[in-house]
Amino acid sequence: MILVIGTFRIPPENLALALPLAERVVHATRAEDGCIAYSYAQDLLDPGLIHVSEKWRDRAALDAHFKTAHMQAWITERASLALHDRAIRVFESDEGVAV
Repeated sequence: MILVIGTFRIPPENLALALPLAERVVHATRAEDGCIAYSYAQDLLDPGLIHVSEKWRDRAALDAHFKTAHMQAWITERASLALHDRAIRVFESDEGVAV
């Protein structure tokens, strides 16, 4: 199993534009083969800080995710939103380990 955990920032004035775009990519990603969980969450105390949490069946599923049309669109769209300070970490976990 692959776990992806991290954060990124969007200027607070761009959040209203970002939310429907992010919602679209979350829905599309959750429908992908191998996606177990995929979430973005806005920090309650730090406007513009977005937390990322993902769980994938395996590395092949995660690699395929980055090649999808909705991810390619999101990569382009997030640049126009001034997304910055992206800090994402990928972890491999044995399926028998509770996380």
